[in-house]
Amino acid sequence: MFKELIPPPGPPRGLALAQLVCRLGDGAYNICAALYFTRIVGLSPFQMSLGLTIGWSAALVLSVPLGHLADRAGPRGTAVTLFVCAALSVASFIFITSFVPFIIASCAYAVSQRGGSAAEQALLAGLVPKDQVTRVRAFVQSSYNAGMTIGAGLGGLVLLFDRQGAYYAAFALNGIAFLVAAYILRRLPAVAPVPKAPTSPDGRPTGKSVFRDAPYVVISVLNTVLLLYVPLIAVALPLWISEHTSAPVSLLSVMLMLNTVVVALFQVRVSEGVKDLTSAIRYLLLGSFLLAAACVAFAFSGTWDSAWTAGILLVVAAGLMVVGEMMQAAGEWEVSFGLAPQGKTGQYQAFFGNGITVAEMLGPLVLTGLIVYWGAPGWILLGGLFVAVSAAMAPVIRWGGRVRDENEQLERESLAAADADRPAERAGERAEPPSGPAPAPAPDHPGEAVDDLV
Repeated sequence: MFKELIPPPGPPRGLALAQLVCRLGDGAYNICAALYFTRIVGLSPFQMSLGLTIGWSAALVLSVPLGHLADRAGPRGTAVTLFVCAALSVASFIFITSFVPFIIASCAYAVSQRGGSAAEQALLAGLVPKDQVTRVRAFVQSSYNAGMTIGAGLGGLVLLFDRQGAYYAAFALNGIAFLVAAYILRRLPAVAPVPKAPTSPDGRPTGKSVFRDAPYVVISVLNTVLLLYVPLIAVALPLWISEHTSAPVSLLSVMLMLNTVVVALFQVRVSEGVKDLTSAIRYLLLGSFLLAAACVAFAFSGTWDSAWTAGILLVVAAGLMVVGEMMQAAGEWEVSFGLAPQGKTGQYQAFFGNGITVAEMLGPLVLTGLIVYWGAPGWILLGGLFVAVSAAMAPVIRWGGRVRDENEQLERESLAAADADRPAERAGERAEPPSGPAPAPAPDHPGEAVDDLV
């Protein structure tokens, strides 16, 4: 079973290893950041929250331009550069002593981390065959969860010491992790930058910004609603368990462990059933029904006085939620990559990835009002919302598929017209046969050098 968790050699293994290392550092940072900035730096909780919100808002605004940069300049170099910038921004946290520098460092960290992740997705799309993107993305997600879990454990050790030097060690670990991930990505094959889009026969550019791709924009917005399950465990469940159920709050750690371990072990296997947009739609719908069932179980967990009964319902709900989460993730990966035009994966993935940023920014407010204050009816409404949004996505995804096919046909026609206009072809000139020996064939796996790191 564990052999199935190892990605195939070459670029997939390098991408997964970079994600594992990078998220190990992020896991330690996430556990320690709040206490470090409030207890060591001396910021108020409001200042810390405001600074982080400003940082992620800057990442939200600049993510698509950085994704476009990855397409035009090359995703590998862009990802490496931005991960190095992320390492430097993490290191700068050690020298922060007031609110304004904290805002600047937070913006630098969020922008470089989010932009680097978008460039990394563009690199994946450029190195992996199209029919294998979802499967490789599943390996990367498993590495993500494994890295976050290990990093969170290391961060927990830092909290046991609760000293300035220990917090510095956690930030140093995060910075070194970004540098190591940048080194791993640097060893992967390069993906050629995308040239400027050609023009159609009537002079219009065939390429277009993601903001002008109506179905993709609608799909991204709807998917943001589905991503509310991401802050659910961290934000809503602790308050729900403590205020509305008779189960012990310590049960939350079991639920968190269940979520991360199951995703790390089974995300690849679950994703194997997604091959195209049709199967992606099916997975999105099935996943939404499982999420809805989990919401119903969560709602009923607050109706029992027995701690055992409430605890069992909570664990069952967490199990349903993690399976639904994995199915949703597999479906959304196929859609986000499958509908992105060739050569524009960076900006399209950056725009689609903004959904997780918005969900993490607005999720605490929405989920607290819906679940903590409204109670069981809020859970039922949330479950119904998951199903309704997934059902609404199905026709939009089919619409996006038709738009993609039309754009690809337009691009083929424009390229054919450009070839017909070449002077050499109009004159009927014949190309001279090349002299000298034929060039050696390219290696089958240009990225296997990274396997030495595993």
